[in-house]
Amino acid sequence: MTSQDEFSDAQQLADWDREHVWHAFTQMQDYEPLIVTHASGCVLTDIEGRELIDGVSSVWCNVHGHRHPVIDSAIREQLNKVAHVTSLGMSNPTTIELARRLAEITPDGLEHTFFSGDGASSVEVALKMAFQYWHQREDPRPQKNTYIALGSAYHGDTLGSVSVGGVARFHEMFEPLLFNVIRVDNPNTYRLPEGVSATDATAYYLDKLESTLATHHQQVAAMVIEPLVQGAAGLIMQPEGYLRGVRELTRKYDVLLIADEVAVGFGRTGKMFACEHESVNPDIMCLAKGLTGGYLAMSATIATTEIWNTFLGSGLKTFYHGHTYAGNPLAAAAALATLDIFHDEATLENVATRSQELREALETRIASHPLVGNIRQRGLIAAIELVADKATKDPLNATLGTGYKVCQAALDKGVWLRPLRDTLVIMPPLSINQQQLQQIVDAVDYGLNQL
Repeated sequence: MTSQDEFSDAQQLADWDREHVWHAFTQMQDYEPLIVTHASGCVLTDIEGRELIDGVSSVWCNVHGHRHPVIDSAIREQLNKVAHVTSLGMSNPTTIELARRLAEITPDGLEHTFFSGDGASSVEVALKMAFQYWHQREDPRPQKNTYIALGSAYHGDTLGSVSVGGVARFHEMFEPLLFNVIRVDNPNTYRLPEGVSATDATAYYLDKLESTLATHHQQVAAMVIEPLVQGAAGLIMQPEGYLRGVRELTRKYDVLLIADEVAVGFGRTGKMFACEHESVNPDIMCLAKGLTGGYLAMSATIATTEIWNTFLGSGLKTFYHGHTYAGNPLAAAAALATLDIFHDEATLENVATRSQELREALETRIASHPLVGNIRQRGLIAAIELVADKATKDPLNATLGTGYKVCQAALDKGVWLRPLRDTLVIMPPLSINQQQLQQIVDAVDYGLNQL
């Protein structure tokens, strides 16, 4: 039971939250505070004592659950050594070890890690790195100064990452500040163009890409892609073989491939990295979110030795980019512990089991609802797209906020979800158990039936 004093404190915090905290991607005029004070495993506890399953991993970043003893211990142990060491001409053992481990577990050829603070920064680093690479090669190609990206892509909120992003509502306000990008169709397996079947989809989209590369490759520095799943676009799933085809085409036309695994990396899709599903080795890989298990802000941009070598030399060959907290040893300690847990707790085996359970539950409980147009899933990433008409796939009126209403109703059943407009997202910590997973599906079912 909440005492009067505790209620007063909760109300005061809620008032301060509305007045002083400017929340991301939130219309503050309509904001209703949800204040979390504790968490354990896959469960959040709010200021009123209500327990909520973290159905979207605190926005796609928590991997092994909250307050995992191994990660907690690693951070405490590092605190007894040093909390911060700059990466500007200096280093520390924990971050060095993390860079070595990342070279071991990422796809072949990725050997050199540049640390920064978040996913957008890791992409920004990759874009600048690719641009500078073409200027500093033994045979410079300075005309390669633009990028190819997918429609509806999301790569972060810095100006560079927004430029390669393709979600209009996120970037149209900033259009005058952005650089030009060549955009190709997003390979959407649910909303295929007229006359294109599921079996034809991979070839269709790769043909479109090759046409673009054939025309523009001499000016293209890199193509940036979210492998397998386009996150903020609505968890759009790419057809099988598309990613492999992209890699082959970028090699054919001498264009670098930047794999943005910020959202899909670290086990989300059932393998450690999404690129592994199609045996793709990118030239640059961007990591964040799950890197520290969702504990601390850290990202990594990992490049091949070929790219690294072009930055070795005097003067302007240096990569003049950096972040104060890049390579922070506390975050590195959390990341190393996160990687250990993958091995010690057989995390990917749990993902395989839970993924199948989730697939079956969604098919039997959710798929038949009249508003559910499409259910798509990769590992423990699942999307439920709500539509006005199943047959025509016509979208719902966005102003109705249908997805938001379903997620608000799910709170009544002890589950916290955050939709992408009218696409419901289920992306729990990889440590989720069967009972908790079933509670998430039950809560979605309940929310849909409250409409």
